[in-house]
Amino acid sequence: MNSTTPFALLLSASLAAAQPPPAPAPPAIVEPQIFSVKPFLQDVPSAAYKIEMVPIPGDAAKNIKPLWFSKTEITWEAFDVYIYRLDEPQAALNNPEGASATAAAGVPGPDGITRPTKPYLPPDRGFGHEGFAAIGMSHKSATEFCTWLSKKTGRVYRLPTEQEWEHACLAGTEGPYCFGDDASKLPDYAWSAANAEESPHPVAKKKPNAWGLYDMHGNIAEWCDAAPDAKTPMIPGSVVKGGSYMSPPEDEKATARKPPDRAWNASDPQIPKSKWWLANAPFIGFRIVCESPDVKLDLKPEVKPEPKPDAKPEPKLETKPESKPDQQKAPAAKP
Repeated sequence: MNSTTPFALLLSASLAAAQPPPAPAPPAIVEPQIFSVKPFLQDVPSAAYKIEMVPIPGDAAKNIKPLWFSKTEITWEAFDVYIYRLDEPQAALNNPEGASATAAAGVPGPDGITRPTKPYLPPDRGFGHEGFAAIGMSHKSATEFCTWLSKKTGRVYRLPTEQEWEHACLAGTEGPYCFGDDASKLPDYAWSAANAEESPHPVAKKKPNAWGLYDMHGNIAEWCDAAPDAKTPMIPGSVVKGGSYMSPPEDEKATARKPPDRAWNASDPQIPKSKWWLANAPFIGFRIVCESPDVKLDLKPEVKPEPKPDAKPEPKLETKPESKPDQQKAPAAKP
């Protein structure tokens, strides 16, 4: 016999109704999106050399899009092809030591690309060539290299902006350096005045930053595009970033910058001074960025319509004047 009273049933129902609803399930953990675009290798025309391009995530808050940075500064293996026209077989055969007559004039050659004049001094200054960063070029020379590589490969290459360079240098870390704010770690990542013995060193001999870029601090300072100067708002500016083998730690911070200085080309004997080379700046080089390896330029040769032959005027028919009957002269009056 069931001994449960109506009061007990009513009490049990009341207690059940008073129970709080079950807590909602915790939200699913959303993993942060990982920038997983792969690096790629860029062939250098007419050279058994490839430029390693590393993917760099963007930063929407800073309006920085994802890019690919060259893993190191551009080395002589790539820059030699550009400055000496080694991608032009005939020029290389005729002048194996350097530039052709067209290149020496610093004007566009048969491919429509402007290249530097032949260096006044040995371009590597005796520091080293294979595996060393190319040095001593002007911002114009570095920019035109990007133009050349873009036209030869179909991909869009350029110099990084100052903001893009700082973003790539820090690689998501906080602090003035890619490893934080402990300057005692700098020798692990950089060649500077304290350990370089007044000479640049081959690229990629120190630790890379978290995104796989080498020598962002020290070794060779790097050209970047900068905001236009207030005095010349229509002309893009330029700045050097990262410090070099001659720099103290303060000048190798990600935010450190040096604008162009006339002293960098003071000893150039040419009048006017070279637009391509900096005689007194063997500490400056550059690295490049690619906006997308999948976006290709239209490299089809421009088909120009054949000029129409000059229209010849229709020959005019020569017409002879109508012959009139000879008029009889009145006889001379007799005296």
